[in-house]
Amino acid sequence: MTPQQATPYRQQLLEMRASILAQMSEQRGGVFGRAEAAADHFERREDSSAQVATERELEFAIDEREIGELAMIDAALARIEAGTYGECIGCGIDIPAARLQASPEASRCVPCQEKAEQPRSA
Repeated sequence: MTPQQATPYRQQLLEMRASILAQMSEQRGGVFGRAEAAADHFERREDSSAQVATERELEFAIDEREIGELAMIDAALARIEAGTYGECIGCGIDIPAARLQASPEASRCVPCQEKAEQPRSA
């Protein structure tokens, strides 16, 4: 993919990145980290310990998902800079434009992604 062809995807990835960062900041209540926000949030005495534990696990799961999304976006931006964006990291073929439009952070074609998601047997 040429740099000109990658430009719209780059813009979409940057917008996705900015949106996730803004969402994370809003959820955390500003500039302090999720751990500090969670500690403040979970200091309420009226909640049961089970409820607090469940909410804490949910907070950390959301954080993990957001960090994963940011990592995929950053990896896609790095592939754009390297000139390899749009090539499947599994088999090297071009990822169809429809897949990149739907999921611009995609690093694999659909068959390679399906193979990567299959559980590994022992």
